[in-house]
Amino acid sequence: MHSHYDDDREDQDTMPDFGEHVDNGIFEQILEMDDDDKREFSKSLVTNFFDQAEETFVKIEELLNTDKLDNGKRLEQLSSLGHFLKGSSATLGFNKIRDSCQIIQQYGHKLNVDGTPEQNEQVCLDRIKAALKTARNDKDVLADMMLNETHGFFQPDEE
Repeated sequence: MHSHYDDDREDQDTMPDFGEHVDNGIFEQILEMDDDDKREFSKSLVTNFFDQAEETFVKIEELLNTDKLDNGKRLEQLSSLGHFLKGSSATLGFNKIRDSCQIIQQYGHKLNVDGTPEQNEQVCLDRIKAALKTARNDKDVLADMMLNETHGFFQPDEE
């Protein structure tokens, strides 16, 4: 018996195991949209996502650190940012980032992860801060796995 990866595939066509960071089924569908083996389309999606994620994390951090808005308004905006990034990360199959963004969205709605109400707004803000730290760390780990110039999945373009 041989796996479907044995069928005359080049090394660059086999996807590394990104572990629990990535839903391989979803990410393989993204890779199938590439026109060639340079993976320009999927690489641009991934690169744009990481840029978008960092911009969103900065906005979340700014909201967490501001005292210009009341907590209710801050939580509302935090939930919206979490929802936005959750959608982008889910589309690419980036599970761990998606899950942290789900937590940010939930606590922004003053809901615990299990869906029960959490009325203490400071608890919600603290849990969002923790989820942001996790999401940022997971983004950094995944970006390294995907884009690192020496060992990343997407290698730099050769000039």
